[in-house]
Amino acid sequence: MSSCRTQRNMQKLSSVLFVILISIIITTFACESTAQSSEASLAKNGTRLLTLGTRGGPLPTVGRAQSSNLLIVNGALYIVDAGPGVTRRLTRAGIIIRDIDNIFITHVHPDHTGGLGELLTVEYNFNRAKPVNIYGPLGTETLVKALMQPLSVYSDLLISDGRQTMAVGKVFFGHDTGTGSIYHDANVRVTAAENTHFNFPPGTPANGKYKSYAYRFEAPDRVVVFTGDTGPSAAVTKLAKGADILVSEVNSVEEWKERQIKIGRWQSMTPEQQAASIRHMSEEHLTPDEVGKMAACAGVKTVLLTHLPATADSKDDYKRFAEQVKKHFSGQVLVAKDLMEF
Repeated sequence: MSSCRTQRNMQKLSSVLFVILISIIITTFACESTAQSSEASLAKNGTRLLTLGTRGGPLPTVGRAQSSNLLIVNGALYIVDAGPGVTRRLTRAGIIIRDIDNIFITHVHPDHTGGLGELLTVEYNFNRAKPVNIYGPLGTETLVKALMQPLSVYSDLLISDGRQTMAVGKVFFGHDTGTGSIYHDANVRVTAAENTHFNFPPGTPANGKYKSYAYRFEAPDRVVVFTGDTGPSAAVTKLAKGADILVSEVNSVEEWKERQIKIGRWQSMTPEQQAASIRHMSEEHLTPDEVGKMAACAGVKTVLLTHLPATADSKDDYKRFAEQVKKHFSGQVLVAKDLMEF
C-alpha cells in the first residue's frame, strides 16, 4: 500500500510540474511576442541611428567594417556612406536591403564607397524596380556610372534567362549635388556643406574636380550631423549648430604614423609621400581636441566618435580620444562600435 501511495503522489507531483512548465513556456512566448511587437512599433516611429562601419581606411582590419551609417526615420532608410562591409552589417542588423531608396556619399574615397557595388547588386537581386538614388559631391555620378559597367553584365545575364526584367541602368542613379539643401521628403531634410578633407594643390588634376561633404539630417524629433572626413572647418561647425548628435571622425597623427611604421607601409613611401601623408592626416582630419572645440562651438548635445584609426590592439576602446574631446566639450561623448544604435 505504501508503495502504491508513493507512486500516486509521484504522479500528482509530475502533473503539477508539467502544468507549471507549460505555464512558464506560454508566459515566455507571450512576453517575447509583446517585446517583438513593441520593437516593430518603435521601428516605424521616430529616428534611429545605426553605426554600420566604424573603421577609417584605407586598409581593412578585423572586427570593424569601414565607414557606413544608417538612419531610420519613421521606418524609412537612409544610408550615409557605403564602405567595405556595409552589406553584411545591414544583413546582421536585420535590415531589409530591398527597401533602401536613398544613399548619401560624403566623398569618393574607397573606405566610404568600397561596399557600394555589393550593396547595389544585392538590391538588384531582390528584383528592385523602384529607383535607388545615390547623392554626393562631384565624383558621385562618375562612381555610380563606373559601377554600372560590371553590374550591366550581370543584368544582361539575368534578363537573358528570364530572372529579371529591369536593366540596372533604369534602377540606380548617381547625382552630383551642390551644397545647401540637397534632399527632402516627408521624413527628413538633408543639407550639405563642403568640408576641408580635400585640399588639392593648385594645378593638380583633382583640384576642383572632386569635393568632400558633411551632411545635416533634420528629422521631426532629432537632428543628426555627419562630419564625413574633414579637418577643422567653419562650414561644418555652422552645419552642426544645435544638433542632437554630431557623428564625427577622429584621428591621431602620432598614432597613425606609429601604425604605418609597424605594418611596413611608412618604409615603402618616398620622403615626399611621407611628408604629403603627414600633411593630409594633420590638416584634413580631426584630432580629439579639434572635435571637442567644434562640438562646443556648435552647441551640440552628443558627440559620437567614428572612423576610428586602426591600432595594434584590436580591442582598443579609444577612451583616450573621448577624454581628450571632453577637455573642450561638456556634453556626452560616445565611441562607436559597429552595429550600435543611438
